[in-house]
Amino acid sequence: MLVALLVLFSLTPLRAAPANDSITWMEVTMPPYFVQADPNAANTGYGNLLTAILKERLPEYTHYTMVTNVIRHFDRFKQGEKVCSIGLYKTAERQEFMYFSIPSLLTMPAVLIVRKEKLAGFTHEGHIRLEDVLGDENIIIGLSKDRSYGNSVDAVLKKYSNRKNLVIFSGQELSENFFKMLMLDRLDGLIGLPDEAMYQAEKLGLRDQIATLLIEENQQGYEGWFCFVGCSKNEWGRNVIEKINRILLTERPTERYRKAYEQWLDENSRERYRTIYQQVFLNTTQ
Repeated sequence: MLVALLVLFSLTPLRAAPANDSITWMEVTMPPYFVQADPNAANTGYGNLLTAILKERLPEYTHYTMVTNVIRHFDRFKQGEKVCSIGLYKTAERQEFMYFSIPSLLTMPAVLIVRKEKLAGFTHEGHIRLEDVLGDENIIIGLSKDRSYGNSVDAVLKKYSNRKNLVIFSGQELSENFFKMLMLDRLDGLIGLPDEAMYQAEKLGLRDQIATLLIEENQQGYEGWFCFVGCSKNEWGRNVIEKINRILLTERPTERYRKAYEQWLDENSRERYRTIYQQVFLNTTQ
């Protein structure tokens, strides 16, 4: 299947990039997806590393990087500027102003982050039904208003968006303040990705005090596991995405590509991740 796709893409003519053409890669502050501020780990986030691979494979473009909040981030796509981003969930709303690549990244899906001592109050089996949690107004949950957690989780959050037990923060990053609120018992849980939970907990010296719970709504398939490269929805963006698709088909099977994300996982998660990466991700091309 992979060979056939490579042949198909190789037969599809691409327009050469005009002289001095450029791509601005949009980044957010959201370690370990993007790591900019940490002097000991700058540019080691998996988003940083995978963007670097694409830059390497697209030498015909001049590459720039812009770090901004998510609202300005998407405004530039809507305005049709020459911008792309490496790891986005593909939603119907975003497809109105972006072209998307084949899956560019496999991540573990969003989880509920809790204090270990509160695990018994949620479950004894390592997972929760988010709709049940949000339906209990005595459980206070923190989440970002500026990000997608995958279509299945987003649908539940939209349904309960007016609940008083939801504490909404602005921005992409799981902030230190929210982790501190969790440890001070002002929040019962946070919604985020497991890798960012471990990164922030490690940074604050809390790794032994937190746990993550699987969210049942995003365990029915792999929709919440896939991220994509997005570029502005115009002729320029279409051409860049076609080139990126070719690059992804050759780079995704490589060890350096897989390890960019895998390095942030614990040993047990890594074993599961590699199986899904090999059996599902590498065979998914839409």
